[in-house]
Amino acid sequence: MIKRFPARRNILILFLLVFLTHGCTRPGLNTSQVSPNAQDVQPKMTEVQVEPSFTPTLLVVTPIPTGTAIVPTETSIPKVTISAEKGNLYIRRGPGVAYDRIGVLYMDTSTEVLARDVLSKWVQVVIPDSDKTGWVSLQTDYSKLNGELSSLPDFTFTEWPVPAYLYNCTEHDMYIMPGEITVTSYFTHPNNQVWLNPGRYTVYDDTITKRPLVKEIDIREGENIAILYDGAGNHHKCP
Repeated sequence: MIKRFPARRNILILFLLVFLTHGCTRPGLNTSQVSPNAQDVQPKMTEVQVEPSFTPTLLVVTPIPTGTAIVPTETSIPKVTISAEKGNLYIRRGPGVAYDRIGVLYMDTSTEVLARDVLSKWVQVVIPDSDKTGWVSLQTDYSKLNGELSSLPDFTFTEWPVPAYLYNCTEHDMYIMPGEITVTSYFTHPNNQVWLNPGRYTVYDDTITKRPLVKEIDIREGENIAILYDGAGNHHKCP
């Protein structure tokens, strides 16, 4: 009996060789993985939203409408001054002699003019050596304006003066200077009060010859002053 095991063994070996040979030829099984170098790598471009690191400055130009007045700056307004000549100038609370005196501009001195009253020839000035303002008249030979009055802003003073009155309670007529004002006797004209502008006045007895001095008064806004003595020294009471 002939043994066939070697032939079968050879066939089995041949089959294993074919199988192994076929497995080695499969693509990718024995391929080594090689890391790419820097030259081979293409960077991946990714769009990233980047917040700006600075705040942009916008220049906004606002056009000036036609017909709108351009107010000059303080440095562009020409300086205007007023000087006192030939004597002292009273500075008053408002633009008129009916307002109280609140300062004096002495002869040969000057002060800055800030504005002008649109209803009169008075200007608003700085009271020397103070931080207050008052008013000076341009209608006097004692004032001299230096600069262009038209360059100053207009100002309307809306506060009215407070009246001041002088009464005569005697039987004689009184003569008041300055102003050449006559205040009649109370007994002939009971309603004889007169409105005086603030200031200094001298009272004379107009009934007695040579008009003797009766008194001197300094009246201010809102005051009521009565004359109680005549030029002969007689005292009277006001009813």
